[in-house]
Amino acid sequence: MADLPVHTIVFEILTRVPAKDVGRSKSVCKQWYALLSTHDFVRIHCSRSLVSSNQRLLLIDELTCSVHPIIFQSNDYGPSSIVTFPFDHQNNDVSILSHLNGLLCVCLNHTYELLLWNPTTTAFKHLSTPDSHGFYINNLDAVGLYVDADDDYKVLHIKRRSGVLGVYVYSREVDSWRNIPFITRQEYLSPHFNWSAGTFCGGTLYFTVCECWIGGTNVVICFDVNSEQFKEISFPPVPSTGMVQGVLVK
Repeated sequence: MADLPVHTIVFEILTRVPAKDVGRSKSVCKQWYALLSTHDFVRIHCSRSLVSSNQRLLLIDELTCSVHPIIFQSNDYGPSSIVTFPFDHQNNDVSILSHLNGLLCVCLNHTYELLLWNPTTTAFKHLSTPDSHGFYINNLDAVGLYVDADDDYKVLHIKRRSGVLGVYVYSREVDSWRNIPFITRQEYLSPHFNWSAGTFCGGTLYFTVCECWIGGTNVVICFDVNSEQFKEISFPPVPSTGMVQGVLVK
């Protein structure tokens, strides 16, 4: 092992080990810490983790959080492990809104605050600011977590407040929120429409937007994460006798 180049150890060996072991390896030396924190390492490690043997189910139940390995061959779960919340919370307080590559965007229900949380490393970040960014209201807001062409993890937050729309992007790289324009039909901002959580795929964040009555309008709103432009595409045919609420899956 001592004769192997550091680059080989990091990118050919450590990209294949569990995330917890990667976290422990960061304490070896400053050089390893720097290499294991790069966007390239995170991207390669995530791509090699997307195999059935590495899939986990995260369950949040009142004050506890547990992780259960999925055994696809037997349609069962392996021994669970308890994950301790690293942030202050109350009973039934944590709601998962979006996830990507092991990173979660969650809401604390008693304060309405948005957080980014990595359950494996226990690292977390409060996204709320004194000027009222980063606060989420259920049934009015929509959130999507994505990564752009520069490997910057971002949160898109669509806020509806008393008929007033705000669309904001949080960048983990610069640790700040900024406003972006919403260019599509304004009626979708009405509380009569339900927005799904965002599903990230192929450089685009997708939301289903469904009107809250039988025979209402149903559309898919697409957000190009690099151009930061919105567009609308048609919804699949649905029965005219029912009300639907679609959720996109990747």
